Amino acid sequence: MSSYQGGRGGRGRGGGGGRQYDYQGRGGGQYDNQGRGGANSNWRGPPPHHAGAGGQGASYAGRGSRGQYQQNPNPRAQYPHPRGPQGSYMGSSSGGCGPQQMYAQPGSGPQYQYPDLNPKPPQQPGWVQRGHSPQTIRAVSSQYHAPIQQQQETHRPYIGTVPDLHQANQPRPSAPISQAIAVCGGVATQEQGEAGLEGKMSELTLQQELPLPPVSTKAYKFPRRPGKGTRGQKVFVRANHFLVQLPGNALHHYDVTIKPLVTSRGTNRAVMRALVNAYQHSNLGGRLPVYDGRKSLYTAGPLPFESQRFEVTLSDEDSSKRERGFTVEIKHVGSADVSHLQMFLAGLQPDAPQDAIQALDIVLREMPSSSNGIVPVGRSFFSDSFGRYKLGEGLESWSGFYQSLRPTQMGLSLNIDISSTAFIESVMVTEFVSKLVGKDLNNIHLTDADILKIRKNLKGVKVEVTHRGNMRRRYRISGLTALPTRDLTFPCDEQGTMKKVVDYFREVYSHNIRYVKLPCLDVGNNSRKPNYLPMEVCKIVKGQRYRKKLNENQTTNLLKATCQKPVDREKSILNTVRDNKYKEDIFVTEFGLTVSDQPTMIEARLLPPPLLKYNDTGAEQECTPRFGSWNMKDKKLVNGGQVNFWYCISFSPQVGGNDAGWFCKKLGDMCRVSGMEFKANPILPPISAQRDRLEEVLKSRYQEAVSALSRLGKLPDLLIVVLPNNNGNLYSDLKRICETDIDLVTQCCLTKNVMKASPQYLANVALKINVKVGGRNTVLADAIRRRVPIVSRKPTIIFGADVTHPPPGEDTNPSIAAVVASLDWPEIATYAGTFRPQAHRQEIISQLGEMVKEHLRSFRKKTNLEPQQIIFYRDGVSEGQFQQVLQHEITAIKTACKQLSDSYSPTITFIVVQKRHHTRLFPTDNRFADRSGNVLPGTVVDTKICHPTEFDFYLCSHAGIQV
Repeated sequence: MSSYQGGRGGRGRGGGGGRQYDYQGRGGGQYDNQGRGGANSNWRGPPPHHAGAGGQGASYAGRGSRGQYQQNPNPRAQYPHPRGPQGSYMGSSSGGCGPQQMYAQPGSGPQYQYPDLNPKPPQQPGWVQRGHSPQTIRAVSSQYHAPIQQQQETHRPYIGTVPDLHQANQPRPSAPISQAIAVCGGVATQEQGEAGLEGKMSELTLQQELPLPPVSTKAYKFPRRPGKGTRGQKVFVRANHFLVQLPGNALHHYDVTIKPLVTSRGTNRAVMRALVNAYQHSNLGGRLPVYDGRKSLYTAGPLPFESQRFEVTLSDEDSSKRERGFTVEIKHVGSADVSHLQMFLAGLQPDAPQDAIQALDIVLREMPSSSNGIVPVGRSFFSDSFGRYKLGEGLESWSGFYQSLRPTQMGLSLNIDISSTAFIESVMVTEFVSKLVGKDLNNIHLTDADILKIRKNLKGVKVEVTHRGNMRRRYRISGLTALPTRDLTFPCDEQGTMKKVVDYFREVYSHNIRYVKLPCLDVGNNSRKPNYLPMEVCKIVKGQRYRKKLNENQTTNLLKATCQKPVDREKSILNTVRDNKYKEDIFVTEFGLTVSDQPTMIEARLLPPPLLKYNDTGAEQECTPRFGSWNMKDKKLVNGGQVNFWYCISFSPQVGGNDAGWFCKKLGDMCRVSGMEFKANPILPPISAQRDRLEEVLKSRYQEAVSALSRLGKLPDLLIVVLPNNNGNLYSDLKRICETDIDLVTQCCLTKNVMKASPQYLANVALKINVKVGGRNTVLADAIRRRVPIVSRKPTIIFGADVTHPPPGEDTNPSIAAVVASLDWPEIATYAGTFRPQAHRQEIISQLGEMVKEHLRSFRKKTNLEPQQIIFYRDGVSEGQFQQVLQHEITAIKTACKQLSDSYSPTITFIVVQKRHHTRLFPTDNRFADRSGNVLPGTVVDTKICHPTEFDFYLCSHAGIQV
């Protein structure tokens, strides 16, 4: 997670034994005052690597789009392995830090022995593979339900190295720090009784034979909050939550049916606005309803009918001279009693009355949803009048705001935040094409790659014609013509007489086509004959969101556009609340709501940082982070890895073989200074190569290295690669080849960093290399002393799981499910990873049981212990998916344990981690703020803005990374 502009903190359901993954994803239990803390999979080490038993774990989930992991067919690269495969992963979200996957940490390496602190574990009975034999076991041990006030110790262990490792493989996205962001943990328990999954899962279309985990017939529910934390220094923060006073009357719900069926919410809203304008003071009895754009309409009191039909006429948006008729049927469904909501907010009713909350949320969204020039996108609203910024290649960012009504301990809260997203510029299509391909259209020659790029970016875009005067007919682009405009003909009469497009436009519209070398737009559809329009007579309709993946430059520009200091972001939020004028909102007034214009003041707690342990051979053996950061000066790695056989390839035109060799020498020196065994001389001399020969050079050079080592019977340990600063797909292609074909650990370095070779950068890269080759950078001092609450009491294995989905626009690629788990105890500093492909965009991990069994076996093999408790962190789950995921995945974990042994029933704590929320925390006292103006790492909030009854909290787990 990130605490800068647009970053999303984590909010989830919380329950005991929360654990924070530190700056490098190494693990280490971040507990709040009583060891109760929430899960925080904050930014996992800078290098985007997927780790095997020995690979560097996790990635910094920055902006951009998520990479994909390919299943490794090479048996040498399967987990666990001394050098686990790596893979790249980048999160995506405009104005926000994308979700980070809980990928792995270093694999097995030489264990640093602490005197009298690592007694040999007792022998444990072996597991026997058994068939499916599910049994009901307790999901959470009683220790997790003890009131927080009864806990005695407070520890915030991070298992990490340095907080600000610079991304050597890809440029780290820059973004402004705006607020503290949190993590929440949650515990799921199982109750007796029959209960089905909440909601259908018809959208999960399996594309291959990957069975889902068995579904338990028991319903998993979140436990009630056991208490509030008391440990830590008390500080005050402001949150972007604005209190909403409830109305006293009941809300009436009506079902809406519009015929003919319309899929556009905008059209549905236009129909309803026309209906209300015509019938409000007659058939509607003076009521002013609100509408969700689909099926639901709400009023503050009953309408004078149970069911009624209305006839509505709208002017066609494609032609001012055409009209469309609609039949609207409104039927009473029921009413939502606000008193039930009030009881729930007071903690007197366990289940949230979602119908009432949904109705009030729609009330607060009605005004911006129906305003001209404002484009609703999910729960956000955007307009170019709020601010826009050029992103390049025909795109621009629009500013906007996010708004959501949430139940909290203080009552209903309106969460408001600033947001931005990409839109297509409203320009002539010719201008868009010129920007897209970066060529002058006057002397243009489009390559096949250009045509493919234009077709991909224009398909589905709505345009309006400009050659017919005031008649701005609108069309949606279905494709491009295969021929250029000058050669294009079409049948112009019933006899099939063919006529050239250029002649038709000259004769009918007196328009001479200028760009005859460009293809025409095909705006027809499969059921009608093709309809060709020259690009130069078409203008892109304003307000169309760009849904595809942004390229690297566009992403960088978007980050620049959204960059704000926390103090500026807070001002922007307050200005948004002021500009929304809720007191003057006719819909808010109609329903009797009152929205405060002041942010919520909260008493938070600042937890102490952990103590880190380094090797005793260094000048400094222990270190306490200050303001979320520390460095490696005078410290030695706890367990230094070995790199005996390495070589280097440069794919950068600016870095030749000699320069690459100079850089590798300095890097090797730093590795040795840090405590690694790094042989000075490479097995092959460094070379430079062309990027278009990537696969050929990688494989041939690897074979040369293998041949050079054949007499020793060894294989290469490491390949150091120098990449251009802007390398496109070069990085991902290189990782794919080295991991799935060659099975070779790689360390990629950007040209700009290689040329500088600063000591800080070299030290950061050395840390990355160490964990990839099986070393450990640091461990928690409290862990080796058995003082970490809950985790140190009995053998514990910690899991992390997430699912990476293909980026928008890719409709066939599978989703990738990844699960990592700890291999050691009590340090819990070594992780291994497994991954599986599954159905496209399926969130439930279909083969979770098998992956859990793999990790449990690896843990026992490494420690000779059976884990007595499982702490499972699950990322990437939205609130609407909680019950579905818990129902399937907890069952899968329990079943996996039973298949290992009928008598094996460890305690299971399932924690849902969320980072994509919009709660922002702002310090009220500069003494408790970092240099960027963010709240300090360790700030935790578990009152007022948290759930009325469920166990959740917010945690700022690390410092902001940009000033």
